[in-house]
Amino acid sequence: MTDWTQQTDTARTWFETLRDRICAEFEAIEREVESEAAFVFTPWQREEEGNADPGGGVQGLMKGTVFEKVGVNVSTVKGNFSPEFAGQVNGASAENPGFTATGISLVAHMANPHVPAVHMNTRFLTTGKAWFGGGADLNPPIPYEQDTEDFHARFRAACSAHNPTYYERFKKWADDYFYIPHRGVHRGVGGIFYDHLECEDGAAFERNLAFTKDVGEAFLDIFPKLVRRRMESEFTPEDKQTQLEWRGRYAEFNLVYDRGTLFGLKTGGNIDAILMSLPPEAVWS
Repeated sequence: MTDWTQQTDTARTWFETLRDRICAEFEAIEREVESEAAFVFTPWQREEEGNADPGGGVQGLMKGTVFEKVGVNVSTVKGNFSPEFAGQVNGASAENPGFTATGISLVAHMANPHVPAVHMNTRFLTTGKAWFGGGADLNPPIPYEQDTEDFHARFRAACSAHNPTYYERFKKWADDYFYIPHRGVHRGVGGIFYDHLECEDGAAFERNLAFTKDVGEAFLDIFPKLVRRRMESEFTPEDKQTQLEWRGRYAEFNLVYDRGTLFGLKTGGNIDAILMSLPPEAVWS
């Protein structure tokens, strides 16, 4: 089995760098409305019986004037999947349950219902195989065609720089994945989603890391622009009610269908960090 320790460290360093840049930008937006809100970073350590170095992570959380609740988490963990879960993971099995995983996960719930909520994550995993996955999707309670077009255009450009097929493939994957079957609706207006971008060797790792970096750069470029475009818009009680009802749908997806939530729970992750994706307030009418 290939030793991917160095590559895991390289990916982790990028995810931590991206986190620091995103958090600084989000705090800068808060300063623009004279808010002193700042991220609080809470480290956590994973536990696994018989594992002397199971890893852990840092949960970053901010509650501000523009960002009602935003979490930016980075974790790096290693260990063994449970036998019943190992068979569900690419390259793992009950006989070979070992894994490493490092990644960044972000969810932002906004105070103003005209500002879209957003989700972004990228990750690098190793089992008997090694691969990148991730993406970003926009989740507006009150959609604006311009915001949707600009968000997709930025990720289309990021994808096209690496492979002419990536955007259409990964957009469709996001549309299929971020869907709530029991409601018959999509969670938002989509984005891109990719998984199992496999690294057969060091060259493939570098190539896929470069793409994953550009996904992060695309997010850091476009989302703050959308926030600044809408954050001072006036809104009505009806707009707020629409947001709260939409948040209920978001919570349903994350608790019932989201694979990242399941992965975190099945691998002994920090519960607060895993569930930071849930909105601070929601209603079911």
